[in-house]
Amino acid sequence: MPRTYVVTGSASGIGAATAELLRGRGETVVGIDLQGAEVEADLSTPAGRADAAARAIARTGGVVDGVIACAGISAPIGKTMSINFFGVTELLTALLPALRASEAPRAAVVSSMASLQPVDAALVEAALSGDEAAALARGDELAAQGPEVGYLNYPSSKRALSRWVRRASISEDWAGSGIPLNAVAPGTVITPMTAGLLATPEGAAMVDAAVPMPLNHHQPASSIAELLVWLTSPANTHMAGQTIYCDGGADATLRGDDIWSWNDAA
Repeated sequence: MPRTYVVTGSASGIGAATAELLRGRGETVVGIDLQGAEVEADLSTPAGRADAAARAIARTGGVVDGVIACAGISAPIGKTMSINFFGVTELLTALLPALRASEAPRAAVVSSMASLQPVDAALVEAALSGDEAAALARGDELAAQGPEVGYLNYPSSKRALSRWVRRASISEDWAGSGIPLNAVAPGTVITPMTAGLLATPEGAAMVDAAVPMPLNHHQPASSIAELLVWLTSPANTHMAGQTIYCDGGADATLRGDDIWSWNDAA
């Protein structure tokens, strides 16, 4: 039986590749994006998220088999947290009733290997506490200090998102409802969002220093789409709370071979 998916950021990049892959497999896709999607909405605001969820549920007849949240920006501004974190977590929460109506509901979000980069602790905590006003205020404070400091908005949004996935995935809302919830963390994906950075040798060198990818170098959006589709398929029955680093080996390069000793006896 064909499944019904809601895909955010469906008009470009990873979201477009994911929607195309699903449709090619005969699935029904309700895309959400600012424009060029079945549901045109602004996920940077609470009202926009609520409207997007309501219209997506209406288009699916109240049953959603999979939600894949790809929408995001990397701008060095406070709005980045609104889209990348609250635009994901609030939308997924609003879609929970429709997911629970499915026989095999699944959800996955796009984080980033940037979640491993330095973050602003106050910004991350504001997001995880659900205080969007405080998160926006802190993000704008960082942005006012220039783009280098303002960039902390991006890794902070992705760190908060991956942490939310770990918390929510094992809760009664998600695990208790039989819904696997996970994240994928790409490396450097060739999309319109990265085109400017990769356009010059200097920009590409800066990116590669921050995101070393020994396996196959920069990746196409389809490499992430394939993983997102599997995570939200009925085949995934027990994976929960994971951020899967599909990043050409960047995580292994940066963190090394031992990420387990945190639990070793002193």
